[in-house]
Amino acid sequence: MSDYAKGLEGVIANESALSKVEGQAGRLSYLGYDIDDLVENCTFEEVTYLLHNGKLPNQAELEGLETSLRGNRELPVQVIDFIKALPKDAVPMDVLRTGVSMLGIFDDRAAVGEPNHEVNREVALSIVAKTPVIVAYYHRARQGLELLPVRTDLSEAAHFLYLMTGEEPGEAAIRTLDIAYIIHADHGMNASTFSARVTTGTLSDLYSAMTSAIGTLKGPLHGGANEGVIKMLKEIGSEDAVDAFVEDCLVNKKKIMGIGHRVYKVLDPRAPHLQKMAVKLTEELGESKWINMSERIATIMRERKGLNANVDFYSATVYYSLDIPTDLFTPIFAIARMSGWTAQVLEQLKDNRLYRPLTKYVGPATTSPVPPISER
Repeated sequence: MSDYAKGLEGVIANESALSKVEGQAGRLSYLGYDIDDLVENCTFEEVTYLLHNGKLPNQAELEGLETSLRGNRELPVQVIDFIKALPKDAVPMDVLRTGVSMLGIFDDRAAVGEPNHEVNREVALSIVAKTPVIVAYYHRARQGLELLPVRTDLSEAAHFLYLMTGEEPGEAAIRTLDIAYIIHADHGMNASTFSARVTTGTLSDLYSAMTSAIGTLKGPLHGGANEGVIKMLKEIGSEDAVDAFVEDCLVNKKKIMGIGHRVYKVLDPRAPHLQKMAVKLTEELGESKWINMSERIATIMRERKGLNANVDFYSATVYYSLDIPTDLFTPIFAIARMSGWTAQVLEQLKDNRLYRPLTKYVGPATTSPVPPISER
């Protein structure tokens, strides 16, 4: 048995009340509220309030949060100019990472050192509000379209869809994206949350912590998995090619994107919500190909390998059905998770401790004299 946990797997590094991930049971809850119940009865704004304040809001508190988010959507003109000047083939996650980092330059509240908790809470909401605007603005800019003025009369999900398309989104699309936001809002000590807390642990500012988190989420082993699902489905091409594709993957030990989960040993509790929305959307749009292919893959993998589809598997189909470009899937993940990341760093600062794990040294056992350069 190894005397260390590579990748810190299984190591408890801190305490958190925000989200409880029960991998063996297939359950997820935020501050004691089951994800199923939250999806059924709450909006993303209510969940954001819950994560930031430790309780669900009453009507007045919810309206106060909505007012704050909607009033913080405007980007600094310098960030807008940056977005307009970008190449049309820039990676959206790179744009988001740099855009969020730039926000800190124009916010004099972005202080380092001992935290002012009330100010940090204001900054956190400001970042949550501006993140979707950066993503939507870049999407329009790369198409040569005008960047629409932000509005204050729409929910977070509705506003993002409006900024993307310039059209009033339908209720089904709004509710679908709202659910996606809720179930992606927080998820324990995942890689991006860990990197955000490590950065915050040094008493750096919130913008630096969110930049760290976005950079971590960009990786295909974390947030990029949902992009891989659509690429896989397009590669398969048709429903009648699914079985052969899966068989080839199994025989040659190739990874099937969106199947299985690092933590959940049973069904990912977030997956059924998006599966239901994917079915509903495809029925409305009359395009059942992608969900049918997905369901067939999920069935084969469950029967053959005892593995279940995870949240990425169905979120890909949902976003694609909403006509969202594939390279925006991970930025949308970041938009949703920003509420959780900011809540995590606010929690970190309440009882901060610098992260300083050890490394198992495997280099030379003894030191050697340094030879002159002529003798090397």
